[in-house]
Formats: sequence, C-alpha cells, structure tokens
Amino acid sequence: MPSRREFLAHSSLGAAALASAAAAPAGSAVPQATDKTIRLGVLGGGFGAQFYWHQHPHCKVAAVTDLRADRRRTLREVYRCDNVYDSLDAMLRRSEDLDAVAVFSGAPDHFRHVQAAMERGLHVISAVPAVMTLEEAERLRDLKERTGLRYMMAETSYYRPATIYARNLHREGGFGELFYSELEYYHDRGDLDALGADKTSRFYEPDGSHSWRWGLPPMHYPTHCLGFLTGVTRERIARVSCLGWGSKHPWLEDNRYGNPFWSQSALMQTDQGHMVRCNVFWLVAGHGERARWFGDRGSLRMAVGDLHDDAWLPRSSSLDGAERVEELEIPDYWRTDMLPGEMQHSSGHGGSHVFLAAEFINALVEDREPAVDVYEALAMTVPGIVAHQSSLRNGEQLAVPTFDRA
Repeated sequence: MPSRREFLAHSSLGAAALASAAAAPAGSAVPQATDKTIRLGVLGGGFGAQFYWHQHPHCKVAAVTDLRADRRRTLREVYRCDNVYDSLDAMLRRSEDLDAVAVFSGAPDHFRHVQAAMERGLHVISAVPAVMTLEEAERLRDLKERTGLRYMMAETSYYRPATIYARNLHREGGFGELFYSELEYYHDRGDLDALGADKTSRFYEPDGSHSWRWGLPPMHYPTHCLGFLTGVTRERIARVSCLGWGSKHPWLEDNRYGNPFWSQSALMQTDQGHMVRCNVFWLVAGHGERARWFGDRGSLRMAVGDLHDDAWLPRSSSLDGAERVEELEIPDYWRTDMLPGEMQHSSGHGGSHVFLAAEFINALVEDREPAVDVYEALAMTVPGIVAHQSSLRNGEQLAVPTFDRA
C-alpha cells in the first residue's frame, strides 16, 4: 500500500492537481510489440552490482568486468554471467557481442571508460559524476553528437519518490513559480583517526595507496544535489559563488586534487533567474540527500530521517498564516506500472536503482534519448566543477558554461 504522508494542502491548489502530481507519469513500463534484447556489459563490481539489469525482460547481461578478482566474482554471481573479463579492454575486444556498457568504475575514470565504449559503437550508462573537468565535459558532448549513440548518467536523485512527485507537481503548475531550491548531500567520512589508518576502507586501493575517493572535492560530486533541480525543472545553472571549509588532516593536505575542503556550500542562479543553495559536506553530523523546493504558491520538503515527514506547505490566503491540513497518499512509485513487473521492488538510493536500469534499457529498445541524457548529465555535473573553482577563489562569483546542443 502507498505510504501515508501528512501534507499541508492549500484549497486553491485543488485535490485534482494534488492527485495528478502523486500519480505515476503516463507511459509504458515495457516497450510493446518487440522481441529486441539489449546485450549489456557491466564494468565495476562495487556499485555496479547493485542494479537489476537482468530483471528487465529486454536485457541480458552478456559480459562483466572488474580489475579486482573479488568484484568479478560478485558480478558473476549477481548477474549469473559466465563471460567474465579482467579488464574493460578485454571485454571491449568482444564488443561485437554487446549493444551497451554500464560504466561503474571510479569517478576520475568515467569519461575515459565511456569514450572507450562509445568509440567501439556501444551505448553507455555511466555512474556519477559524468566528468571531472570542463574539458571532459566538452569532449563528452562532442563524443555523443559525433557517434549518435545514447548516453545516460545514473543519477539516483532523479528517481527518488519526492523528486518524481516534485517533477509532476511542477508540470501541473502546483508550485507556481519555483523560485528557490535548497539541495543537500551529506556523506560523513566518519572517525578521522580510522580514516587515515584503516587500509581496508574504500579510501585505499588493495596495494595500500589512496583511492580516488581520498580528498575528493565535495563539489566534484554535485549531481545528487543538482538532480533535484535539473531533474524537476530542467533549468541550467548560470552563475555560482561557493565557499569551502577544511581543517588539518592528511585527507586535505595530501590528495591528488589539491583540495583543501571537507565541505562546500554554493549559492547558484539559474538561467531563469531563480536561486539555488547547494551543500555537499564530507565532514558533518548528518547523512543523506534531500531537497526543499519553494514556490510562490507552495513549497515542498523531503523527509529527513525521523525529524519530519515529506510535506506540502502552501502560501496562505490569509494574513494570519492559517493553513488547512489534509492527508495525501504518495505512492511508492516502484510499485506502479512505471516499471516492468519483476523490477517492481525496493532498491538502493530511495528506490531509484530499478528506475535507472529500466529507463536505460527502455530508451535503447525504443530508440530514443534517455531521461538523464548527456545534456542533463552535464547540467547536473558542470556547476559543481565551477563551484569548486569559486571556493578556491574565496567565493568569487563565476559564470557556468552550458554544454547543451547548439
């Protein structure tokens, strides 16, 4: 059954509009009248093993690869695939057996691995972030346009239930003008003494060297925040001013990025003149991704653990601010016909993993661009790269380039 959430509902919005916002978007979960099957190769036995490609009726995991033997075993077991390779290059040499590749390697390798697959004529879905530099952003856009292949970024925030609801509500005009958003991604690094000593943690490679996660600038991982904005309104960030905070620790004093910050907070302006506050914190008493959307008709907030529920907060028509409280049912969208039957189950990052897998496969079967295509992916990624540059310049406001189709 759908979960019960308490909303503060404004009578002027209307029950019909609220019901429409809560409903699953129209569209078929499974492409009709086709026997096409997408043969997928999966790179990365960490995060890449947490998706459900093999449950889609039009997908077959045809090959898997990871540099680490333990992760290769995981991929083999999860996807029941015996075509196992010890490198991406080895898997791509059999590219005639594949239609697409899921790239779930380390963030600094995403563009290189996406490029290798697309140059072989394969469609790609990639973990976040799409790129790490502005140069890579330009090259990724050009690569997609030159090859004509499909590219999708697996941004989990796009398919969190509150985001689906906000997207529907925005489409219905329920917010009025959505003039301000607060976007937050908090992922605490834990005990700082252990962080520098535990060589078995994900911040170290098996040989004891630092992994790509060591010292990663927070704003180089902005998509869990910006997915809440671009994924709702499709706006682009035009300008950004960002501040950062750090302390004395080897994480900040010895990393490949020259990054001095644990946490960064940015104030952004969209191409529609709207305001955005974006926080990415690595050292904080908090955890998770969440957003609040503010409109001139009403505002929506995501639940934050046990602190409060999701809520609709309307502007009152009276000067004393009186509001009428209504209960509204928001569906667990994964229970709806947005997904193929076998994929209608809970999954990671707020239920988003099944949606991301289904959307990519559906897009390929239907020969269309996926929801989070290369242009949306770069709109969610590039502002963070520029925000980090701003924080290194004491918050100087900087213009954000766009990489949309000309």
